[in-house]
Amino acid sequence: MPAAVEVFPWKTAPFDLGGETVFAVGDVHGCAAELRALLDAIRTLASGSKGPHRLVYLGDLIDRGPDTIGVLRLWAQEGSQLGVHRVDRIIGNHEILMLLAMGVGDRAAEAAAMWLAERTGGRRVLAEMRAAVHDPVARPSHELAMAAFGRHAFDKLLTQRSHLRLGNTVFVHGGLDGTMAADAFLAPPWTAGIGARWAWITTGFLDWQGGFGGTLVVHGHTPPRKHFALTGMADPHLFRHDRLGLDGGSALTGIVAAAEIRDGRYRILEAGTAR
Repeated sequence: MPAAVEVFPWKTAPFDLGGETVFAVGDVHGCAAELRALLDAIRTLASGSKGPHRLVYLGDLIDRGPDTIGVLRLWAQEGSQLGVHRVDRIIGNHEILMLLAMGVGDRAAEAAAMWLAERTGGRRVLAEMRAAVHDPVARPSHELAMAAFGRHAFDKLLTQRSHLRLGNTVFVHGGLDGTMAADAFLAPPWTAGIGARWAWITTGFLDWQGGFGGTLVVHGHTPPRKHFALTGMADPHLFRHDRLGLDGGSALTGIVAAAEIRDGRYRILEAGTAR
């Protein structure tokens, strides 16, 4: 069944993006058909509005779903192929684990154990990579990833950013810590692994209701069930307490969520086969 995209009504929110339109895409987790449908919808929506358009990926493109390689090839496309002026790629905790696992040393071993654990879903990606290079025992490495994903996509993986600041908004995978200054919290590089808490945080962010010093946060990372446990929100994609969450559950629910965000308003886009 082909993926369908639902575009929800506009809602007001105090975003100030300097006149840009931002399409922010939440966790994809290997759901290539859903991402392809979502990108087609974004291309159509962008063609029907004026001004600069930006596509922001919020991380966690990989693991769990059926086609991580297909997702990464779509994700690596340039703005000119997608009908937008710019693409920004933010790293998620799943990409952090995979890239660290491909290195050497103690941190690589720890990351590999986490990435290849059943709950993380890295074994499925490793199987995809091994099938792509016809080597059933290939070990995780930069060379394996480059051969399986293609040089262009692999280079994009290595040059992802921790966050994007645009106007009064920060786009980041996990979120911010309400008890810390945002710049200090966002400072650790992704190579810090779990020390890069901006890619991992749930408690201290989603259950925080005190704002973030005037900064609005657009994020992924926390699927609906976990989101509800911390916020009590039946709809995880509502702007509340200066946060907008865009993790639709992807490989768990069949839904890849995104938002079209403009000054003063936003609307949710959902691509899925489970409807």
